[in-house]
Amino acid sequence: MFNDKSILVTGGTGSFGKLYLHTLLARYKPRRLIVYSRDELKQFEMQQDFDAPCMRYFIGDVRDGERLTQAMNGVDFVIHAAALKQVPAAEYNPMECIKTNIHGAENVIKAALANNVDKVIALSTDKAANPINLYGATKLASDKLFVAANNMTGGARTRFAVVRYGNVVGSRGSVVPFFAKLLAEGVVSLPITDPRMTRFWITLQEGVDFVLTNFMRMRGGEIFVPRIPSVRISDLAAAMAPDHPSHVVGIRPGEKLHEIMCPSDDSHLTLEFADHFVIQPSIRFFGMDMDYRHNALGETGTPVHQGFEYNSGNNPQFLDVEGIRQFNLRAGM
Repeated sequence: MFNDKSILVTGGTGSFGKLYLHTLLARYKPRRLIVYSRDELKQFEMQQDFDAPCMRYFIGDVRDGERLTQAMNGVDFVIHAAALKQVPAAEYNPMECIKTNIHGAENVIKAALANNVDKVIALSTDKAANPINLYGATKLASDKLFVAANNMTGGARTRFAVVRYGNVVGSRGSVVPFFAKLLAEGVVSLPITDPRMTRFWITLQEGVDFVLTNFMRMRGGEIFVPRIPSVRISDLAAAMAPDHPSHVVGIRPGEKLHEIMCPSDDSHLTLEFADHFVIQPSIRFFGMDMDYRHNALGETGTPVHQGFEYNSGNNPQFLDVEGIRQFNLRAGM
């Protein structure tokens, strides 16, 4: 699917972008792979490792619609990974979060439509489901924009979808490297926010593979959610430092005890597949009558029961301490 195609990744110098590009280069022969991001130093450093002839680097911000439109010229597929993602930072800098996560999403959509891009997938987060923090609220707004964009295409071929998943093990700014840094510095106790706290757990490679597969699955308008395990933050601390106690520091601004990926309010729209869920669009697209129970790969989904909620606290799949240790090792942590 990606052979001889041009693919652009916004926020391409981030953890996801790097592995996504590495995976594409290893498995396919793309015509162009375009990194679009605003940090020139990260791009310079990335070029030392990613110097294939098909690589292109564009300095630009998703807040700049004109630059995005220029960068997407001749592009077939777009992965929108750029975002302001730190929950406390968003609480303290709300307007900056809105400019990047909402206005940036609008710019990506307009640029894709202007260039007749084939398919666009936007990365979302479990925090966008029933959000209580600004980051989650902006990503929910972004999700709604990308779903509704399928009603703006007119006669164009462009289709939009969203991928939503939980905590990526080892991603920048996440808890695993934070704990690892503290342990390397010789702390005698690990700080945990609340021993009851749970999170969905996924490796970066699993996230990349899920996005790649959904480019093949998508019809347009879906929110794809992988079926993944949950962990307890107290078990994570025990897995990483079995000989260390932990101490409770309290929930940070905007945090939840448990995360949700498929809200109960969307249960009438949610389909269950073998290894993922699909939240169907709540609106009908003009001129498009799609049966989301059957995707482009021939997989079949069934409606969930009314009131179903995919919640990290009641997830039937939980990792114990040893399971977390093995999972983190598989993730390279």
